[in-house]
Order: sequence, then C-alpha cells, then structure tokens
Amino acid sequence: MPPSPCPPHRATRRRLLAGAAVLPLAPSLLLSAVSARAQATFPARPLRLVVPNAPGGAADITARTVGQALAASLGQPVVVENRPGAGGVVAGEAVARAEPDGHTMLLVSSGTAVSAALFKALPFDTLRDFAPVSLLATFNLAVVAAEGGRFRTLAELLAWARANPGKLNIGTPQVGTTQHLAAELFRLTAGIDGQVVPFNGTPPVVTALRAGEIDVGIDILGGLRGQIASRALRPLAVLGAQREPTLPEVPAARESGGALAQFAASSWNGLAVPSRTPAAAVERLHRDIQAALARPEVRGKLEELGLHPQGSTPAQAAAHLQADVRRWAEVIERARIPRQ
Repeated sequence: MPPSPCPPHRATRRRLLAGAAVLPLAPSLLLSAVSARAQATFPARPLRLVVPNAPGGAADITARTVGQALAASLGQPVVVENRPGAGGVVAGEAVARAEPDGHTMLLVSSGTAVSAALFKALPFDTLRDFAPVSLLATFNLAVVAAEGGRFRTLAELLAWARANPGKLNIGTPQVGTTQHLAAELFRLTAGIDGQVVPFNGTPPVVTALRAGEIDVGIDILGGLRGQIASRALRPLAVLGAQREPTLPEVPAARESGGALAQFAASSWNGLAVPSRTPAAAVERLHRDIQAALARPEVRGKLEELGLHPQGSTPAQAAAHLQADVRRWAEVIERARIPRQ
C-alpha cells in the first residue's frame, strides 16, 4: 500500500521549522555575534592616534610613549597623527567622522573640555560623539613669580592683591586654554581684583615675568621646570589638590585656607574613540592602556614630563570629561569670557 499522506498539521509544522532556519537573528543575538567577531579580529590593521597638538610637546610625547607600548601589546602599529589648531576642533572632527571600529583614537584632555564649553558651535558633540576609554595622566599647574621680584610666597601675593585692587596682572598662555581658565578660577575663588593677561604661549609669559611686565604667571608646571631649576622663576604654589612630589617644599594653594581651602585645578589627558565603537574593541584598548601605564619605562617617561600616570575605567574617564565641561562652562560665565 502507498504511504498515507502527511497530515496537514505536520506539513505546516515542517514548513515553519524550515523557515525558521533562515529568519534573521534577534537584535540581542545579532549584537552578540558582532561583538564576538570584533573581539576576535580587533585590531585588524594599524591604528591611528590623532593628537590636537604640534609634535614635540608633552601631549605629543605622551601619545607616542603610550602608543608605542600599545603597538607592542596589540600587535599592530600605532601611528600618531598631529592635527594642531582651533582648540582641538580639527583633530576632534577627524576622529568623530572616522569609522567607529576602534582603529582611530583621539588624545583628549582638559583642553577638550574647555573647547566644548567655550565654542558656540562645534562640528561634533564632545559628550555624545566620543567614547572615553581611559585617562592617561594628570599634571599640575603652578603660580610662579620672577626670582627676586615682589612676591616670595603666595600669602604675600594675596595680601598685596587685596591691598591694591585692580593692579595685579596674571599672565597665562592663550585665551581658552586650561591655564587661562584656571587663572580666572583662582582669581574668582580667592576674591582678588586683578587682570588675567593671555600671551601667545608659555615662552612669552616667561619673558614678561622676567622683564617685570606682569606680576605672576599661571601655567603647566612641566613647562616651567627649567626656569624654576635655573632660579629664574620662583614657584609660589601649585594649584592641584596636593603638593607636587618633585617640589615638596612648594605648598598647594588650598593650604593658604580661607576662600582657597577647597581650591583645586589641574590638567589631564586620556584616550577616546568614536562613540559607536564596539564594546569589545573598547575593552581591548582599555585593558592594554592599563598595562601600558603600568610599564616602568612608560611611567618613567611621563614622569620626566611632570605628568602623573593615572589610568581609569571608561566610565570614570567619561565622568571626568563631563565634570570638566560643566566646571569650565561655569568659569567662562562667571569671568564673562566671550564664547568663540
């Protein structure tokens, strides 16, 4: 006898099972598959690290030092690309528009936060278009005076400024730099009436100090070490929360108490990638950055520049950037600095 035909309900079930084999994966399964594939193949080619500063400076040397260590652990070259100018906007735009696959990184810093607060419009959203991977280092700022000049201590500076309202001149690098805004924050917090005078970089600030054209300067400590060592400049205080280990005799500004008792201002840098970069790539970069910062030769090189190596989780780096944007936006408003 010929076999009996398949019952209708069984035929329907077979068709449904056959169709299920070609249905697209659920979104969660698809994302898991993509993440696993990215983890297995990343990095697939050389990486690009975009630096918003000229070659030879602390930011550039930091990027090259960490990049070299990353290249060794990732098994792919890390090519540093310098794109200075426009408050980091040129470099930021290049990375924001890059393929979000982990192969393009941006050196971010307190300057990145300042630009987000200072510029009316940017070709990217600093907090949405970048995913911070880790902090790299922090570095101190210092209040310095000419050796043999009017001030030998921060207390003398504050007393003179309060006795001579409107006469104190504080020199810093360009408008909109971390140093410039830190000087404004110092002036506002201390409650002193004086002017912050921006110059075109650190060398002109030093020249003006030594010529007696300004009373004090506020700048990143690393760039002033040579002048301090040669006794051309005298450090009156550092602006960080604690004393600088390499200058233990120099007090932190907050040690003067009063309005400055809770004062702290420092600079920092870190690495970020485009915001849609797969989590697996971010995790691999984060892990290798922490390993790089733990290497003695990397730490030694950064410390030579006056930087304090300090890694972080991606979440901590993102929170640090967000807090800095808010802080400098408030300073810009209080100091009535025109937005660019």
